Amino acid sequence: MCLAVPGRIVELQEEGPLARQGRVDFGGLVKTVNLTLVPEARVGDYVLVHVGIAISVVDEREARRVLEFLQQEAPEDLEELRIPEEGG
Repeated sequence: MCLAVPGRIVELQEEGPLARQGRVDFGGLVKTVNLTLVPEARVGDYVLVHVGIAISVVDEREARRVLEFLQQEAPEDLEELRIPEEGG
């Protein structure tokens, strides 16, 4: 299933116009995300991420509701965010 997941920007790593990246927290899972499409996004903002690319800035309350729902009702969808263990 293709799914866009909200997460909170915790760190900006690159600030180039075509190579903007940051670390995004998805309810405990932190991943590097391409932020090029959301130049207005800052640390602390919530963004909607699809296949490693932030596609929009979203309201914090709505982002928290979606993350809570996914953690309770569809944890298998969040598994797509996890990095496989070495050798497994």
